[in-house]
Amino acid sequence: MYNATKINDVIDFIHSKNGIADKAKLADLVRKKYSLTQDRKVYYCNDFAIRFSKSENRRMSNTVLSLSALQKYDSKPFIVCIVASDTNYLLLANTSFLTKISHSSRELRVDNIKGSFNGSDIMEKVGELDNIPENFEKLFAFHLGFSFEENLERLVESTNNITGRVQKFEANMSELKTLNDSIGRAKSFVGSDDYLDLKEDLANRVKKVQGEIAIAALIDNVNIRGRVIEYLITDNGSSLKDKIIDALRNKKPIMNFKTEDKLGDYSKEYPSFSTETDIKTKVMFLEGNPKAYNIDKLLRFLASNNSVYMIYLLGIDKDGKIIARLCSVFDRRLIEATSIMHHWAGRNSRGVAQFMGSSLTDILLSADRTTIDDDSAKRFLNKLITT
Repeated sequence: MYNATKINDVIDFIHSKNGIADKAKLADLVRKKYSLTQDRKVYYCNDFAIRFSKSENRRMSNTVLSLSALQKYDSKPFIVCIVASDTNYLLLANTSFLTKISHSSRELRVDNIKGSFNGSDIMEKVGELDNIPENFEKLFAFHLGFSFEENLERLVESTNNITGRVQKFEANMSELKTLNDSIGRAKSFVGSDDYLDLKEDLANRVKKVQGEIAIAALIDNVNIRGRVIEYLITDNGSSLKDKIIDALRNKKPIMNFKTEDKLGDYSKEYPSFSTETDIKTKVMFLEGNPKAYNIDKLLRFLASNNSVYMIYLLGIDKDGKIIARLCSVFDRRLIEATSIMHHWAGRNSRGVAQFMGSSLTDILLSADRTTIDDDSAKRFLNKLITT
């Protein structure tokens, strides 16, 4: 959760001290005013964490923090304040905004968190957004779409110059034709009885666990929340599902579990269509821009025969009411809600797409229909291919 009122007040207070030119003095003033707890070099509260550094340049080379220390605060806005002679610069430095790990990182692996990052490793621009206080709320909403583990894997790849698990998809002539035909397949599917069958199937699955979904919507960690809801809907009955339901109903901690890292959450075959559906939960009273899909995985799937990729939007309001929309990935409204995050790409990868949360809410609150416009869909597909 992003506490805009408190964080804006902190930003204004720090800017009011421009020219203080003393890192320790500014840190002490901020600590006292906002009753922050000090953990070595980091000051924190429930709403944010902040690290103060001294430099004359916004793009500083100083070491900021170890990656293992950052992990403790990565679920809240992590602010770096650079104290210069005349100005105090502020940047967000959560793991989504780091390009690599610079120091003592030779042994960095996904199972061995090592190394520290410099000020120069913090992105100055994220997509179309500058990393400045005016954009902190939007940037943090972007960050909430990724887990620490996903960012860790990306940082391991970029730091150690290794090739990621998902390779850039290069289609041959036959695959390219199938890929370009995917728009027509999607239009045929959404106009078919198979679409209605898939929609009813998912709706029935949601209905069976709608009480548990409403409880799960209150889980603070967006990634755990999403995994729990996806599992409740797609699992056909297992001991793990029973344990999750018991934990939700009796307010017990959710056990640690992993879901398969596939393109979609739910697969279903029809005579003429092979469908993958990704379930995206939108808690409509919370900010957040969920990760959409890995672009190379999507292209590789759409280049296979009969492939149709769908997005099942699940909206949950404050009263626990659930709204659902089953949309093609080529739905015009969904295309308009999609951003391509080039900066988040690993080596030799097109990167990922991300949905704008406010746009998903608009789709959920609008008429239950899906509209595929040929021209916008073709432009979008070409953009993905040429990324």
